[in-house]
Amino acid sequence: MLDVRRLRLLRELAHRKTIAAVAEALSYTPSAVSQQLTALERETGVALLERTGRRVELTPAALTLVEHAETIFAALAQAEADLAAGHAELAGQLRIGAFPSAVPTIVSPALVALSRDHPRLELMVTEVDPATVPQALRTETLDVALVQEYDYVPAAPDPAIDAEPLLEETIYLAATTPDPLSARRHAAWIAGTPGTLCHTMMIRACEAAGFTPRIRHHADDFGTVLALVAAGQGVALVPELGVAAPPAGVVLTALPAQRRTSVAYRRGTGGSPAVVAVCAALRGALA
Repeated sequence: MLDVRRLRLLRELAHRKTIAAVAEALSYTPSAVSQQLTALERETGVALLERTGRRVELTPAALTLVEHAETIFAALAQAEADLAAGHAELAGQLRIGAFPSAVPTIVSPALVALSRDHPRLELMVTEVDPATVPQALRTETLDVALVQEYDYVPAAPDPAIDAEPLLEETIYLAATTPDPLSARRHAAWIAGTPGTLCHTMMIRACEAAGFTPRIRHHADDFGTVLALVAAGQGVALVPELGVAAPPAGVVLTALPAQRRTSVAYRRGTGGSPAVVAVCAALRGALA
């Protein structure tokens, strides 16, 4: 019989690539992870890891096992969701991840409705960059989260995660004059932190317009970004949720590009009453 906990470690190694990263994410020591993976090899009777010095690679057998593991974890999650459906009242912790601009506009109204309708549900919200959501859902540090993709940065499919569409937004060029994006090749730019989706989107949108942006400032809060634009410190790309109240002097030019937000959760948990309630509350907040 395969040990589910060891399968989880193998799956995380497939995503995180190093034993040290798996250990850090799941609060193990690296030696403990190695021992558990060695034990999994004994259970399966096949080699799962190819070790070269300090590096490890998954064998074809290991990759096949990871695919089966996703199905196993989804079936276990579905079983838990079916059992939870028999409870008369929603209760317990529910951990929600959201990007900053969604917290005041979507998440906060949804929390009001959830707290009113399900008072025993303990809601816990964490601001996260959507790029980190898949790992947080897989490791069960989040239960539900908002994820994004841009026209210039499509989301990669993840077999461990299901998602349902929630919102589409227009992307705006924020500047002090109404010039088009193609005229901004010599401007100073305000970008998100490198590695975030917003940063990647801005780089690719500018490259699609024929230039590489000259980045002067980095800021992730759109209020800060717009304040810098108003102060003449550069131009920026801002999605619709981030431009509800732009400062005086900021001109917004709609671009032919969109940001799409979805509600994501672990595969198999879509029927969980708590997940269903959160999705309904988020849609209600938009309505």
